[in-house]
Amino acid sequence: MSEPAPVVLVVDDEVQIRRFLRAGLELDGFVVQDAETGADALKCVTLKQPDLIILDLGLPDMDGGDVLERLRAWSSVPTIVLSVRSNEAEKVRLIQGGADDYVVKPFGMAELLARAHAAIRRQVRASSDEPMVKAGPLNIDLAARMVTLNGQRVMMTPKEYKLLQILAQHAGNVVTHQYLLKEVWGSPHMHDTHYLRIFVRKLRQKIEDDPTQPRILLTELGIGYRLAIPDTPKPMVQ
Repeated sequence: MSEPAPVVLVVDDEVQIRRFLRAGLELDGFVVQDAETGADALKCVTLKQPDLIILDLGLPDMDGGDVLERLRAWSSVPTIVLSVRSNEAEKVRLIQGGADDYVVKPFGMAELLARAHAAIRRQVRASSDEPMVKAGPLNIDLAARMVTLNGQRVMMTPKEYKLLQILAQHAGNVVTHQYLLKEVWGSPHMHDTHYLRIFVRKLRQKIEDDPTQPRILLTELGIGYRLAIPDTPKPMVQ
C-alpha cells in the first residue's frame, strides 16, 4: 500500500498566490488546505494537523511571525515562511523563532517544492530516529558517529564532527550562525563567527570535491549554513 499524500496548509490572504501554490503543490502530489488569516491557520493546524505549513508573513489579522510563535508553543510541524521582506535580520529572527525555511517573493515553484520536500524529510527522519543522513556522496552515520565520502572514511576532530552532526540533524534546512556557535562552542561564543568560518573551511576541504565551489555544505548569506540533500536548492556561496 502506498504512503498517503502529504498534507500542506497554505496560509496567505492573496487569492492569486493561494491558487498558484495549490496548482503547483497538487501537481507534485500534495493535498492542499488553505487559510486566509492567522486565526484560521491556527484553527486548521489544531483540527487537521498538516504535514507542512507554508506561511505568508503579511496576514490581515496578525503578523505571520506571531502565528509562528503561537504555533511553536505546541507544535513542531515543519513551516516555510514566505515574504517580500528579504533583509537578513528578519530571516534570522524567524528561523530562530522556529521557521524551518524562508523563501523570498517572488520565487519559483521548483525552489519551493524542493524546500518543502526537504522540510518534510527532515521531520520524518527526526520522528523515526533515522541514524543515517546522506548528502550526495557524503554519508553521516549518527549512531556510529562515522562519516564516509564515496565509501571512504573521513577523519574529523571532535568539533568538526559536532558541527557536521548538527547540520546533518537539520539536513536540507538552514541552521543559523548563532545556533551552531551555541551548540558547538557554548553560549559565550555565540557571536564568534570567525570560529565558524574556520571550521566550515576545514570541513569543506574534507568533504567537497572543490572547496571553493561547495555542493554539500552551503552558505546562506548572512544567516548560517545548510547541508544539501538531493533536490535541495543550492544558494550562491561567497
